[in-house]
Amino acid sequence: MKKAIVIGASGAIGNAVSDACEHTGMSVVRLSRPAIDLTDEDSIIAAASTLKTEGYFDLIFVASGILHAPDLQPEKTIKQVDAQHLHTLFQINTIGPILVLKHFASLLNPDNRSVFAALSARVGSISDNRLGGWYGYRASKAALNMLLKTASIEYRRTHKSLIIAGLHPGTVDSQLSKPFQANVPKDHLFTPEFAAQHLLQVIDSLSLEDSGNCFDWDGKKIEF
Repeated sequence: MKKAIVIGASGAIGNAVSDACEHTGMSVVRLSRPAIDLTDEDSIIAAASTLKTEGYFDLIFVASGILHAPDLQPEKTIKQVDAQHLHTLFQINTIGPILVLKHFASLLNPDNRSVFAALSARVGSISDNRLGGWYGYRASKAALNMLLKTASIEYRRTHKSLIIAGLHPGTVDSQLSKPFQANVPKDHLFTPEFAAQHLLQVIDSLSLEDSGNCFDWDGKKIEF
């Protein structure tokens, strides 16, 4: 039986991905706070350590992310850029996922095909940025893409069958997108279940040559 770890499993996408994995017959370890805190490296180390006796996993999926909070909103102008808000966005969207890879990679089979996937976003594409705004969120996802790309090059030497990818789920009906759904066409607002099914299809279709890249929910490569 194949095995997966989903981090951020209490969120809309994380829960749906966990369910979708189980529906395919996979065994799933669901991790969320307080079992793991992406702002605390010691918590990440401890969570990885507890799974060392479980044998190798085939998929690690990081579904955690932040776009807004009661005191944090996407910037419409540079005048709204705030150092503490940037720190929060980078801590959860960028630093947390790469620390998960750092400490969880040893749980992935170094000889058989395995995948490390983290939720990225199309707005993290520098070449696709035509609207501006959302400084912190865009930058945190662009930085995540760079870290995943860099890690994919290193892991080719030690985990020759490991695929590392960023995934854009589309606009999903969740707490993250809720305040920004007004102008989203109905056929472009996805249920978590729809997004999860398509993201798993993308994961299944990835080859070693795809490692280090970012992909849309429909499998299309998103240029950096």
